[in-house]
Amino acid sequence: MNRPLLWKLCLIVAIGTVLLFYLVNLLASQTEERLSHLTEAHKQQINDYADRAKQFYLAGDTEGLQSWMEEIQSRENTWAAIVESKVSTVAGGELNEYFYQYYGIGRGLQYMLHPWLVNPLMEVDFPDSNIHFLIRLPERMRPGIFPYLGFANLTLQIVLPLILLTLISWMLYQHIMSPLRKLEVATRKFSQGQFDIRVRDLIGNRSDELAELTSTFDRMASRISDLIMGQRQLISDLSHELRTPLARLDVALESVKKEQGGTDCIERVEKESLQIRKLVEDTLTLAWLENERPLLTAEDIDLVDLIDVVVEDAQFEFPGRHINVVLPDSAPLEKSNHRSLGQALENVIRNAMRFTPLGKFVKVSLTSTKNHYQIDIVDQGSGVPEEFLEKIFQPFFRVDSARQDTASNFGLGLALAKRQISAIGGQVHALNGGAGGLLMRIVLPR
Repeated sequence: MNRPLLWKLCLIVAIGTVLLFYLVNLLASQTEERLSHLTEAHKQQINDYADRAKQFYLAGDTEGLQSWMEEIQSRENTWAAIVESKVSTVAGGELNEYFYQYYGIGRGLQYMLHPWLVNPLMEVDFPDSNIHFLIRLPERMRPGIFPYLGFANLTLQIVLPLILLTLISWMLYQHIMSPLRKLEVATRKFSQGQFDIRVRDLIGNRSDELAELTSTFDRMASRISDLIMGQRQLISDLSHELRTPLARLDVALESVKKEQGGTDCIERVEKESLQIRKLVEDTLTLAWLENERPLLTAEDIDLVDLIDVVVEDAQFEFPGRHINVVLPDSAPLEKSNHRSLGQALENVIRNAMRFTPLGKFVKVSLTSTKNHYQIDIVDQGSGVPEEFLEKIFQPFFRVDSARQDTASNFGLGLALAKRQISAIGGQVHALNGGAGGLLMRIVLPR
């Protein structure tokens, strides 16, 4: 099976591993070489010791030479001597001049001193290659690798591999996450209603598993976009087709009422016509809120004035019930939407009035905190079982065992109210009141 992403990742890891070992070995050898030589100052110091001894030796001043060597040993707290090498052949071939020229007892000042050597003998030759100045390297002249050996090991064994592995991990992360970030952005935009967004064109010429994932997303987005556009068109066509006969029906009813004075059947038809019209309008509004996720116009309103208007209309519509209102003098609400909030309050209060028996009342109260307004709407109906309190916000939800007084079908009112309140940043919850009725609590940010 073709797995280009797998081979890319393997290649990056393999190259990174080889590069890691190469750099560690290169830096280790260079570090050891640079830190394992005598400094120029220490080389010069040993040469100065040897030159002074050479002067005494060439002048034949044996006592001065002995005194100088003792002074060196005392000054550097080490061992130093002038030695003569006489090498002769015991068996085999004769020694030539090359052997005498390069033969030595100690190490030359230019040679590398390994960390495991303990103060080696250093040698400076006199003009006579058989005479040598020898000094055991003073402790103070040991190469710089010794005090920095621990740091060098830490750097080469931990710091450098950590940096290189972090770099490799970052490269792998970027290679994988680059198309995923674009996919995330596209998904977010798609969820916000930008259905024409596509990802494949954004990731260039990649041809691996992640590119195939983006192509799959694009196919899915195209399919869902077609479905949503078809749904929108269907709703639009349905709206047009339903509104036209409803309008004709209204005109016909008005004509019949004028000619015949109206009958019970005609009034019933008129009522049902109005109900159908409201159902169509609520359905379209609900579909608009759920599918479009609209940004509503921000307005500054007075919540008390809005509630007063809604309560007055509801009281007129349900004359057999009463509404007790407990409101402050004013409740300014910033960046809300008058139409959306007003329709939501109207639907909730109408629902409470519809399930409240004749002669009973609905209580509407408004309280405020530092950050929120809370509106409680309590009816005197039979309440709703606890397991159904969240489901009553679903369109056309029906509770057959509860609320037998008028109608147990909640229709679209509460579903629409919940979407409208959510659209302006609020929340609505259903609770059973202490007296048995249903408590609808609306919380709005100030």
